[in-house]
Amino acid sequence: MGIRTAYSADTGVLTIAVEGRFDFSAHQEFRAAYEGADTKPMSYCVDMKDTNYLDSSALGMLLLLRDHAGGDGAEIVIANCSADVKKILTISNFEQLFTIK
Repeated sequence: MGIRTAYSADTGVLTIAVEGRFDFSAHQEFRAAYEGADTKPMSYCVDMKDTNYLDSSALGMLLLLRDHAGGDGAEIVIANCSADVKKILTISNFEQLFTIK
Protein backbone atom coordinates (compact mmCIF):
# COMPACT_ATOMS: atom_id res chain seq x y z
CA MET A 1 0.00 0.00 0.00
CA GLY A 2 1.34 3.38 -0.90
CA ILE A 3 0.26 6.88 -1.76
CA ARG A 4 2.17 9.02 -4.23
CA THR A 5 1.47 12.63 -5.08
CA ALA A 6 2.36 14.80 -8.03
CA TYR A 7 1.51 18.46 -8.52
CA SER A 8 1.33 20.03 -11.97
CA ALA A 9 2.04 23.75 -11.77
CA ASP A 10 0.84 24.13 -15.38
CA THR A 11 -2.68 22.84 -14.70
CA GLY A 12 -2.90 23.31 -10.92
CA VAL A 13 -3.87 19.66 -10.45
CA LEU A 14 -2.71 17.63 -7.45
CA THR A 15 -2.73 13.95 -8.36
CA ILE A 16 -2.94 11.45 -5.52
CA ALA A 17 -2.19 7.89 -6.65
CA VAL A 18 -3.39 5.09 -4.37
CA GLU A 19 -1.65 1.72 -4.70
CA GLY A 20 -2.99 -1.55 -3.30
CA ARG A 21 -5.65 -1.52 -0.60
CA PHE A 22 -7.42 1.77 0.06
CA ASP A 23 -8.64 1.28 3.62
CA PHE A 24 -8.22 2.78 7.08
CA SER A 25 -4.52 1.92 7.17
CA ALA A 26 -4.03 4.62 4.50
CA HIS A 27 -5.85 7.34 6.45
CA GLN A 28 -2.86 9.36 7.71
CA GLU A 29 -0.86 9.02 4.50
CA PHE A 30 -3.85 9.97 2.31
CA ARG A 31 -4.69 12.99 4.46
CA ALA A 32 -1.06 14.15 4.51
CA ALA A 33 -1.01 13.91 0.69
CA TYR A 34 -3.46 16.78 0.28
CA GLU A 35 -2.99 18.71 3.52
CA GLY A 36 0.77 18.91 3.02
CA ALA A 37 0.61 20.53 -0.41
CA ASP A 38 2.79 23.64 -0.65
CA THR A 39 0.37 25.35 -3.04
CA LYS A 40 -3.42 25.18 -2.92
CA PRO A 41 -4.37 23.10 -5.97
CA MET A 42 -7.10 24.26 -8.34
CA SER A 43 -8.32 20.67 -8.66
CA TYR A 44 -7.54 17.14 -7.54
CA CYS A 45 -7.22 13.79 -9.25
CA VAL A 46 -7.35 10.57 -7.24
CA ASP A 47 -5.69 7.98 -9.49
CA MET A 48 -6.90 4.47 -8.67
CA LYS A 49 -5.12 2.67 -11.48
CA ASP A 50 -3.25 0.48 -8.96
CA THR A 51 -6.01 0.30 -6.33
CA ASN A 52 -7.32 -3.24 -5.89
CA TYR A 53 -9.57 -2.78 -2.84
CA LEU A 54 -11.77 -0.01 -1.46
CA ASP A 55 -13.81 -0.02 1.75
CA SER A 56 -16.14 2.33 3.61
CA SER A 57 -13.28 4.10 5.38
CA ALA A 58 -11.82 4.97 1.96
CA LEU A 59 -15.17 6.46 0.98
CA GLY A 60 -14.99 8.57 4.13
CA MET A 61 -11.47 9.69 3.24
CA LEU A 62 -12.67 10.79 -0.19
CA LEU A 63 -15.41 12.84 1.49
CA LEU A 64 -12.81 14.45 3.78
CA LEU A 65 -10.77 15.38 0.69
CA ARG A 66 -13.92 16.90 -0.84
CA ASP A 67 -14.53 18.99 2.29
CA HIS A 68 -10.89 20.12 2.34
CA ALA A 69 -11.08 21.07 -1.35
CA GLY A 70 -14.14 23.26 -0.93
CA GLY A 71 -17.19 21.00 -0.71
CA ASP A 72 -19.74 21.50 -3.49
CA GLY A 73 -17.35 23.80 -5.38
CA ALA A 74 -14.51 21.27 -5.35
CA GLU A 75 -13.23 19.83 -8.60
CA ILE A 76 -12.16 16.24 -7.89
CA VAL A 77 -11.75 13.51 -10.48
CA ILE A 78 -11.49 9.86 -9.48
CA ALA A 79 -9.66 8.27 -12.39
CA ASN A 80 -8.62 4.86 -13.70
CA CYS A 81 -10.98 2.83 -11.51
CA SER A 82 -11.19 -0.93 -11.91
CA ALA A 83 -14.66 -2.36 -12.50
CA ASP A 84 -14.94 -3.45 -8.86
CA VAL A 85 -13.88 -0.05 -7.47
CA LYS A 86 -16.19 1.79 -9.87
CA LYS A 87 -19.08 -0.44 -8.81
CA ILE A 88 -18.55 0.48 -5.13
CA LEU A 89 -18.39 4.19 -5.99
CA THR A 90 -21.56 3.92 -8.09
CA ILE A 91 -23.49 2.01 -5.41
CA SER A 92 -22.46 4.72 -2.93
CA ASN A 93 -23.74 7.46 -5.30
CA PHE A 94 -20.30 9.07 -5.45
CA GLU A 95 -20.83 9.98 -9.11
CA GLN A 96 -23.04 12.81 -7.77
CA LEU A 97 -20.16 14.18 -5.70
CA PHE A 98 -17.11 13.43 -7.87
CA THR A 99 -16.27 13.06 -11.53
CA ILE A 100 -15.53 9.35 -12.02
CA LYS A 101 -13.54 8.26 -15.07
